[in-house]
Amino acid sequence: MKILAAMLVAAAPLMAQYGVRWEETLASAQKRAKAEKKMIMLDIWAEWCGPCQHLKKNVFPTPEAQAALGRYVPLSALAQLKDGTPLPEGTALAERFKLEGYPTLIILDENGKEVRRQVGAFRTGQDFATWLAKK
Repeated sequence: MKILAAMLVAAAPLMAQYGVRWEETLASAQKRAKAEKKMIMLDIWAEWCGPCQHLKKNVFPTPEAQAALGRYVPLSALAQLKDGTPLPEGTALAERFKLEGYPTLIILDENGKEVRRQVGAFRTGQDFATWLAKK
């Protein structure tokens, strides 16, 4: 229960800060992706990760990133708290997709199959939007 509360506290600013609606579980993202006929943009991150924080504060909120994310179902998967405590959903996704580092951004089809990935942060919202626009 303590971990669930920590996940909700960590995710609340993320969801309120951005105009797009971020999902918190792969199941909810897949359900929405199927209904909206969109792909999923999965962000697996850790609270202690500087590049992850850069994405949250300087890239995702930009108008370019917001517009690009509107064409996807964004899924935020927090894998570790600042103290290194692993969180179940994020850790399970990190293991499933064999993460090599944080942040890892993965484009998934509506069934959860990986299409492509980016390990590491983007410098700008435009860089991120350009990556999302690739087919």
